[in-house]
Amino acid sequence: MKRVWLVALAAVLAGCVAGPFGGPSMLAKADRLAAQGDYRSAMEAYDAFLAQYADDSRAPRARMSRDAVASVITTRDEITRLQLELLRVREELSKREGDLARVRQEAERLRADLERLKQIDLQLERRK
Repeated sequence: MKRVWLVALAAVLAGCVAGPFGGPSMLAKADRLAAQGDYRSAMEAYDAFLAQYADDSRAPRARMSRDAVASVITTRDEITRLQLELLRVREELSKREGDLARVRQEAERLRADLERLKQIDLQLERRK
């Protein structure tokens, strides 16, 4: 799944060029941050570019790149949430397995007690 997002992000960022702003443009900086995996900073940089240059010819690509980065962030956050939930479920399962082992031991003890009671009952019946 991570690979799919990275491929999509790379495709979106493939059109990256330096702008006419004397050195790397804000958009190039945002693209560089995204390529480095600093998605939250990249999203901030795309937002800054779009706030300042909303009518720029590169704005549609910046919006698309920002949306792709936002999707990556959302997906990563969801993966983290699911990993934490999985950890919680595993801990709960481990606790339940311990409970189950104790219940099985108690059931075996009760079966043994029942068997002893049956033997006592048979002995009493034979004496009558």
